[in-house]
Amino acid sequence: MSTLEIRDLHVSVETETESKPILRGVNLTVRAGETHALMGPNGSGKSTLAYAIAGHPKYQITSGTVLLDGEDLLEMTVDERARAGLFLAMQYPVEVPGVTVSNFLRSAVTAVRGEAPKLREFTKELSGAMKSLAIDPAFAQRGLNEGFSGGEKKRHEILQLELLKPKMAVLDETDSGLDVDALKVVSEGVNRFSASGEVGVLLITHYTRILRYVKPDFVHVFVEGAIVEEGGPELAERLEAEGYERFAKAGASK
Repeated sequence: MSTLEIRDLHVSVETETESKPILRGVNLTVRAGETHALMGPNGSGKSTLAYAIAGHPKYQITSGTVLLDGEDLLEMTVDERARAGLFLAMQYPVEVPGVTVSNFLRSAVTAVRGEAPKLREFTKELSGAMKSLAIDPAFAQRGLNEGFSGGEKKRHEILQLELLKPKMAVLDETDSGLDVDALKVVSEGVNRFSASGEVGVLLITHYTRILRYVKPDFVHVFVEGAIVEEGGPELAERLEAEGYERFAKAGASK
């Protein structure tokens, strides 16, 4: 069973004048079969953690380790991390003019699986996954993320998740910009992915509303680049009632 281990991770971002610390000693373990919710106010460093794990060049890891099944992700290139089983659903996916959704997904599947799936088999697989996410079949021929609504972008990322079948999924603000209907569809996709018990999910979010549909096993409160409190689903309910202010004060006092 797969395990993602983050140990004493410190990350900085380069600005024009300085190297600014963002993450300040993050410790987190996600095992297959577990869903973890990482919650915190805007600007707390949640997305920085996601991008640093995935290998975004903007973020400089100054110390710490990130292991997936004992292998050092920080020594891998971005594509090697994906082949090792790491998946990142980005908060703001970029447009790629001239590349259709279908061609992108087949290329991604080929890169991760190590060989190109037969076109007929892939088309059938893609069609089934799109149907489960209530995606119009015509969507497959659209330009990648071009003119996509917020809901379409998120459905597309969950579509990638279902096709690529990673060991660990880091979902950054997956609920951002979704109406209630889209939120339910995306949540159902996340739940299908995690139902096997063979994969782990790190769900990064600011609001608790997605947790009405995706039930976490663990909740971590993230403030000023560090985890300041941990608990079960009941912790998310406290956040809904109390907000982040008390936790922010606790983080500042450490």
